[in-house]
Amino acid sequence: MLKSKIKSLAKAYLPEIIAIRRHLHQYPELSYEEVETGKYVATKLKALGIDYQHGIATNGVVGIIRGQNPESKTIALRADLDALPIQEANNVSYKSTKAGIMHACGHDAHTASLLGAARILNETRAHWSGTIKLIFQPAEEKTPGGAKLMIQEGVLENPKPAIILGQHVHPPLEAGKVGLKPGIYMASADELYVTVRGRGGHGAMPQECIDPILITAHIITALQQVVSRRADPAIPTVLTLGKIQSVGGLTNIIPDEVRLEGTFRTLDEGWRQKAKEIMVKLAEGIAESMGGSCTFRIEHGYPVLFNNEALTQQVKQHMIAFCGEDNVVDLPMRMTAEDFAYYSQVMPACFYRLGTGNKALGITSGLHTDTFNIDESSLELGIGLMAWLAVQSLSN
Repeated sequence: MLKSKIKSLAKAYLPEIIAIRRHLHQYPELSYEEVETGKYVATKLKALGIDYQHGIATNGVVGIIRGQNPESKTIALRADLDALPIQEANNVSYKSTKAGIMHACGHDAHTASLLGAARILNETRAHWSGTIKLIFQPAEEKTPGGAKLMIQEGVLENPKPAIILGQHVHPPLEAGKVGLKPGIYMASADELYVTVRGRGGHGAMPQECIDPILITAHIITALQQVVSRRADPAIPTVLTLGKIQSVGGLTNIIPDEVRLEGTFRTLDEGWRQKAKEIMVKLAEGIAESMGGSCTFRIEHGYPVLFNNEALTQQVKQHMIAFCGEDNVVDLPMRMTAEDFAYYSQVMPACFYRLGTGNKALGITSGLHTDTFNIDESSLELGIGLMAWLAVQSLSN
């Protein structure tokens, strides 16, 4: 009966949740700048009569819904608030009003879904026992990550959740389907900032210079060999240098300095640390051997995201019960990263995917693109399933 009630409420509240998602989409805010977004979420929780705290880790909001016997067990549900620095190319009525800022990763849908689930859970709280903590987290898209800051500020205490669940849109899956993977699911992500220094001069007299471009070329080749020759082939590893820029320099001018930026990702925390030590030593050694110098700064990013295996298997069974076995998909590992990983490092966690694609409607663009959009009918499953997983997790 509770499952039928949740499905009925999800269907009834879908138009409102779509309106919330569109409002958030029109007024996106970047990481650590989600001032109005946080206020908007707080206003919605207040209207529902849900207790909340606002301003955690900059602009985060945490709500509390208490069912019967609220001290028996607590679980947490998480959504993220921030947008990306992308100029939207979609021609829709709810297009972003902020130049160069767009909800291109679906965080508007995540926040709307959690607000919808919160309304359902609050309305049905006489039918379940325990406490549900609603975490609306800022700054997922930018290190050090809002999850890390919220944990540091005590979001997982008073009351302490036994588990945490997170939902993320997934364009490759058609609306109406969900997916998940137990165990290691998403990669760590570290940012690389390399400065190579030489001695510039006339391009026709290289013997009087120390060419940082040539040094950089050797460093780039050597760094790629860290992946191809130093990494265990069984450990997925990615090293991408996405930006190279000389400071000065022309067709006939050798510059003094070259700067590199990139990302290093893997699915093994031990290899992650070892690889970073190898990269720094290698780059510095090459630069020195060629007469130059190198500064190699690594900004330590998100850890590996691990879905607790027992919890994820339980979640899968609850998904099948709610939307049918044909609509629950096993997903492969991904080399993308998510700061939900910080929660997964300190407590049982499950991060799952909500299908939002619709090939028939042409809704196929990937995350972090200027044409990203979702089939909004997917939000009915998004809010209903999240509410269902919450009450089932409390009863386990």
